[in-house]
Amino acid sequence: MPLPKYHQIYLVLREQLHEGRFAEGLPGELALMAQFGVARVTVRRALEQLSSEGLIARNPGRRTRALPPSAAGEQPGAKNLERANLRGLLENLVTMGLHTSVKVIEVATITASTQVAEALQLQLGDAVQKAVRVRSTKEGPLSHITTYVPDTIARRFGRRELSKKPILVLLEESGVKVGRAHQTISARLADNVLAQHLDVSVGSALLAVRRLIYDEDERPVQWLHGFYRPDRYTYEMQLSRVGSIDAKVWVSKDVSAQFN
Repeated sequence: MPLPKYHQIYLVLREQLHEGRFAEGLPGELALMAQFGVARVTVRRALEQLSSEGLIARNPGRRTRALPPSAAGEQPGAKNLERANLRGLLENLVTMGLHTSVKVIEVATITASTQVAEALQLQLGDAVQKAVRVRSTKEGPLSHITTYVPDTIARRFGRRELSKKPILVLLEESGVKVGRAHQTISARLADNVLAQHLDVSVGSALLAVRRLIYDEDERPVQWLHGFYRPDRYTYEMQLSRVGSIDAKVWVSKDVSAQFN
């Protein structure tokens, strides 16, 4: 049974709030109505649910604002996520990148937000490169990926290089000795931006990947937010009692890579 429309909107907005997208305030009700193609009562119900959870503050005559994490609380289950250090992950991802095409949507040097600075162990406001890309197979769009890299590293490559090589290759060509990755996988409903780039309907289910790459000195060098079409991307893992990991990423119908 499909989720009610208001609940789909609530889930999309909640994820965007956790990503820190609404630092200047949420869009107005009319803008949300147009974005999701729904009536005002549906938008209001979604906002009321966000408000009841302490994620937003609604004041008559003022723009709806996001509450800071300290007020809204941590995302449920955030501290209980299982983590795996996947030593062969890098070779796998590079192989996948070489078998897909990429479209660079945006590359810009921005100041690090609170979340980006915390993840990359930078100071708030430090310069970082933000790059947005859509990766595709011959069947169509596969993933929408946003990466954040410290400017001290990213100044060595830009839009042209990102359109030709996987970013992990560019990092290593910039002198970074990649060590390990910390990755989490969850679920997400597509908002209007993701729906457009991935050729799906708003509210469609996506795989959401957060990946933090460290160098050999345990310094974060890249933070990735990826959203994948589950009909074109499968992630499979086998775990043993001694801690070894065997994992596979299956892309589309004819591209696969394995790492141990």
